[in-house]
Amino acid sequence: MDMSNQPKEIAEGAAKDIANDIDQVAVVVDWLDACRRHELGPLLDLYAPEASLECDCDDGNTCAGRAALESYWRPRLEAFSPNAFGLEEITPSADGVMLDYLNSEGKPVRIVFTFDAAGKILQTRCAPFAPATALDVAGAPDRTW
Repeated sequence: MDMSNQPKEIAEGAAKDIANDIDQVAVVVDWLDACRRHELGPLLDLYAPEASLECDCDDGNTCAGRAALESYWRPRLEAFSPNAFGLEEITPSADGVMLDYLNSEGKPVRIVFTFDAAGKILQTRCAPFAPATALDVAGAPDRTW
């Protein structure tokens, strides 16, 4: 991005925003890699101590704190599906990062990550997701968030 014609403060702010997006995307990639490797400890280390998770994929689970996140993730990481944790799309968003991926059962899910000032995951919200079809690409509204 060429910022040479922008005032120095705007250029520095834009560069900082891009760096923050890249760092957050990197955390989400690390999150997905930990899931793929079925590594619970490294996965949990990416979360802030007060992190929460809202999951509308099954019965609307909500949990907060490391112990609750461990209880949520342990059975999902122990389950095996050949398509588990496949990356569909990853996008920086205004509030963090949005990831479309295949969950532990190989089903499409959209998860939105928000982060604390230290770059740790503060909150995740996930829900089933229907990947885009030709109609969606042509301008029909998205079926989720």
